[in-house]
Amino acid sequence: MELYAEKIREMLRGDARKFSLRVLPVAASTNTLAREAGAAGAEAGLVILAGEQTAGRGRLGRSFFSPEGTGLYMSLLLRPHLPPEKVIRITTAAAVAVCRAVEKLTGERPGIKWVNDIFLRGRKVCGILTEAAFDGRAGLRYAVLGIGINVMPPRGGFPPEIADIAGSIFDAYAPGLRERCAAEVLSCLAEVLPGLAVGGHAEEYRDRSLVLQRRVKILGGSGGEGVVTDIDSECRLHIRRDDGREEILSTGEISIRMEETEGNSR
Repeated sequence: MELYAEKIREMLRGDARKFSLRVLPVAASTNTLAREAGAAGAEAGLVILAGEQTAGRGRLGRSFFSPEGTGLYMSLLLRPHLPPEKVIRITTAAAVAVCRAVEKLTGERPGIKWVNDIFLRGRKVCGILTEAAFDGRAGLRYAVLGIGINVMPPRGGFPPEIADIAGSIFDAYAPGLRERCAAEVLSCLAEVLPGLAVGGHAEEYRDRSLVLQRRVKILGGSGGEGVVTDIDSECRLHIRRDDGREEILSTGEISIRMEETEGNSR
């Protein structure tokens, strides 16, 4: 099932109409293509969308399940004026934008599992991957914001390794759903991204969090468990460990039992 660029353009709102769309039926990785474009000097605002990825990537080098016809895979080239330590704002702002889009599309309220996963009805429906290129003292050259969304259930279901956690925004296929989703996400991104310099999305990110005041397991690093006591203005996680120590996480990964929040596993 083909993605139609003109249908997406017709539904864009506001500054999202300034984005330059490049729509492909299949790509190895939209993030890779956007990075190549960024390195070659392409202007900010280039959006590469694909209906399928053959080598989609997630965080920490994981693969990202990207089947044909039911998902939406997009990468946006950005050239923001941000110091390296603030690049995480791109991911967290995108999480807020995707939540707004899903809420407008479904009437349901999704939540964010720190730092980059969007959950709906207890299932992960979206993953976000930001990759950045730096130029020594000149700072950030460009950033690529990658968003992968399960719009509809894949044919044959999700693979066994993710079947207990993955879900989709809609329960069944209908014509034009992926185009509507693409246009809504891009329109919401255009609303949120201008506030990157001041972190204007942080309060909404905190409000949509699924981990606040929840017990989590810290994966990697020193490991351990604790309770998330706060998410600050930089969307960093404040954790009170079992031994009473307070820790602030700005990067990394956590695990949480999703049945404590939305009625599902992990």
